[in-house]
Amino acid sequence: MNRTSFIIDGFNIYHSVVDAAKSLSGQSTKWLNLSQLCESYLHVIGNKAEIVSVYYFSALANHLALRAPKKIERHKLFIRALESTGIVVQLARFKPKSLWCHKCSSKLRKYEEKESDVAIASKLLEAFITDECDTVVLITGDTDIAPAVRTAKQHFPEKKIVFGFPFKRRNNELAQLGDKYFKISKEKIALHQFPNLLVLQTGEKLYKPENW
Repeated sequence: MNRTSFIIDGFNIYHSVVDAAKSLSGQSTKWLNLSQLCESYLHVIGNKAEIVSVYYFSALANHLALRAPKKIERHKLFIRALESTGIVVQLARFKPKSLWCHKCSSKLRKYEEKESDVAIASKLLEAFITDECDTVVLITGDTDIAPAVRTAKQHFPEKKIVFGFPFKRRNNELAQLGDKYFKISKEKIALHQFPNLLVLQTGEKLYKPENW
């Protein structure tokens, strides 16, 4: 058995999902069943790959609580749906940053997502250090992960690293760095959606947001 762990860059896949919806003439894509999506690509990984864990990294945009509270509610609902399939969710945070606007001669506040990149890199190394898996599949097209991948390959040459590039997120540098890669198609994204009504094992019902 090829024990396989998936590590998902939540923001990278989110923007890909938005692009997929546009490419599919507005078809709903955000209610994405990531567990099913990952499982659908096991044949690409090969060597009798079986999923042992799936990790999802993201952050809640709490700074939008007053301006767009429903956006945060939708994200929390999506996280609960993911957790119901056994996905481990790790949340980072948004940090305020002051910028000087030369045009209006005043300070502007901008929020930047922090910690996810480091958390993803740490999880990659932890998975190999603890021998949790034989292969890690990184669902991302962000080159910030490249140094951690190089370190992991140097210290764990017997392990495999595969990249799953979200729709429109293929990266040549990462493609050459990994042992293998595949591209997540917009059709697969559209296919692997949660049902509009998701019933949890506890009997609790989660309803797909109306504008998703």
